[in-house]
Amino acid sequence: MSDLAALAALAALADRLAIQDVLCRYARGIDRCDEAVLRAVWWPGAIADYGSGAGDAGDWSGSVVVALAAMRRTQHFLGNMLIEIDGDRATAETYCRAYHEIDGDAGPEEMEVGGRYLDQLEKRGGEWRIAHRRYVLDWNRNTPSTAAWEGSLYGGLQRRGARVPDDPSYTGA
Repeated sequence: MSDLAALAALAALADRLAIQDVLCRYARGIDRCDEAVLRAVWWPGAIADYGSGAGDAGDWSGSVVVALAAMRRTQHFLGNMLIEIDGDRATAETYCRAYHEIDGDAGPEEMEVGGRYLDQLEKRGGEWRIAHRRYVLDWNRNTPSTAAWEGSLYGGLQRRGARVPDDPSYTGA
């Protein structure tokens, strides 16, 4: 492999890793209800369409943080990432499994969804962000919560996830 080809391969790898990082920061912003982190994954004027209509991604970020903060806890796990890069533009299909625990009429409930993010990303000034997102819902499951927070199995595990600014990833605790 020539030096030029090696440099091109390294640049493509760096772009792929930067795109993966943007997608992971999205999940962190959602689950920590950190609006600043969430807004930073979108380009100004980006479009978010989660299936109920397209809208401004920044506006969506503000409203979704309010909705998720009302839930007991959430966790978005990103899996398969198929990323296609073409210069300063890229597409990504990312599998997501999202857990939500809410207060239901009969007590805590668990909502779990499996879906995919279909993203168009752009690199501007050396930085990758999402320009357009469509969400595809593939499946869902809704049940009474079986979460156990006390007792011998989980009671001793006191470092627990929280929202901004109390999560251990912010406090260092």
